[in-house]
Amino acid sequence: MTDTRWTELGALLRANANELVGQWVRRQQEDLSLRNNLLKAGELDQQSREFLEALVRTMQSGGSTDTNSESWSAVRDLLATVSRSRARQGFTPVETATFVFSLKQPLFELLQRSGGDIVQNMWQVTQVLDSLGLYTTETFQRSREEIIARQQQELMELSTPVVELWHGVLALPLIGTLDSARTQVVMESLLQAIVDTGSSIAIIDITGVPVVDTLVAQHLLKTVAAARLMGADCIISGIRPQIAQTIVHLGVEINDVVTKATLADAFAIALTRLGLTVGRRRVPAKES
Repeated sequence: MTDTRWTELGALLRANANELVGQWVRRQQEDLSLRNNLLKAGELDQQSREFLEALVRTMQSGGSTDTNSESWSAVRDLLATVSRSRARQGFTPVETATFVFSLKQPLFELLQRSGGDIVQNMWQVTQVLDSLGLYTTETFQRSREEIIARQQQELMELSTPVVELWHGVLALPLIGTLDSARTQVVMESLLQAIVDTGSSIAIIDITGVPVVDTLVAQHLLKTVAAARLMGADCIISGIRPQIAQTIVHLGVEINDVVTKATLADAFAIALTRLGLTVGRRRVPAKES
């Protein structure tokens, strides 16, 4: 499409903007009839008007029809905002792309009424909208991946709580698989807690770790070594018979690390190292 025709088409859209937006919003509401509860009141109408205004400005500027060019940056930025918003709101990629694709039919009807070279005009507009629709989907996917990665990080942090059992004694109960990424979070959480509390003993409880292989054992030893560099000794508790056999079969050397079957046993060792004991309080006999 020539620059002149592209500019004229932008003027046509601007002159019929209210009617076009009305039809477009109705089309979207039909497609999203069961998902309107995800949008705030008036949000769909506002997003549609802002997009059409950005589209018209770009068309009337006489810029290229290449949506990857600099002249389309404002339109792409607006679509990126819509995509990220809908990714957070829980829309699907198809529903998000519908925001752009549902504009085709109202545009086609407008061009049909306006006459002129409708086939050529519609073909160029369709190419532009298809390109923008794909851009919307790609942006949505990236946004979802970022959200998932952030949620995974938050879950890892929540699943590695460091508890102060006693003054100078920390406990780190681990639940689930211990991989390289989670080991880093575990190590950082434990070392920070050692600094904050000045603790000298840390108990790493692996009762909730389903499988201990060579990699998991190496991760545990790295955490123990890091804690020692901070001046804290580590005790590993939750060593079940199956885990003990696995460690032996794997040939993992943990001779210099104290291990216990239960967290209670490890806590008793920790208190002994601190010169403390826990005993039953003697209750005085009742007077007759």
